[in-house]
Amino acid sequence: MDFYPTERVALFIDGANLYATAKALGFDIDYKRLLLHFRRHGQLVRALYYTALIEDQEYSSIRPLIDWLDYNGYTMVTKPTKEFTDATGRRKIKGNMDIELAVDAMELSEYLDHIVLFSGDGDFRSLVEALQHKGKRVSVVSTLTTTPPMVADELRRQADQFIDLAYLQEEIGRDPSERAQREPRRRQEPDMLEEFEPGDSVET
Repeated sequence: MDFYPTERVALFIDGANLYATAKALGFDIDYKRLLLHFRRHGQLVRALYYTALIEDQEYSSIRPLIDWLDYNGYTMVTKPTKEFTDATGRRKIKGNMDIELAVDAMELSEYLDHIVLFSGDGDFRSLVEALQHKGKRVSVVSTLTTTPPMVADELRRQADQFIDLAYLQEEIGRDPSERAQREPRRRQEPDMLEEFEPGDSVET
C-alpha cells in the first residue's frame, strides 16, 4: 500500500458493501485489526462506518457489531431502512447510505490528506474525483478476485490507489478458528456480522 507516515488518513466504510465483499471472499473482518493496520500506515484521524438499520425488528443481528464498533474507535453513521413491496409482492428493504458518506467525506476532507473508501460502488466515482480536485489522495478498497468483480471499473480507474481486500486478509481477517467456534451457537446467537436477514432483498 502506498501511504506516507505523515498523512492524515480517514476510513469511510460502506458497511453493507464491505460485508458483501468479505463474504464473497470467504472471510470475516476483524475490525480491531483493521484499525491497527491503518494506524501503522499513517495518522488515522477517523474511521466512519455507514449502515442502515431495520428498526422495527425485535432483534437486529447487526446491532452487536454496531455497539462494539461504537465503543472501539469507530464513528457510526446509521439511519432507518425503508421497507416496501414490489410489483411481484416481494418484500424489499432500501438502505442507501451513499449521500451521508459523500457529504461527510467532502466536509472532513479539509482536515485530511488521504481518504480510504471501502466500497466498490461506481456511484462514488464522482466523489473520488471531487476529492482529488481538492488535492486529496483517495484509495479504494474492494476486490477484483471474485466473479464478477465487486468493484466498478470506473471507480477503480478514478482512484489514486486500488487496494484489493483479498490481499489484506492476513492483516485484517478474523482467525478462522473463531468462526468454527461460533458455528454451534448460530441458532441461539445470530452472527453479529450479518448486515440483514437472509430472507430480505436489500436495495442499496
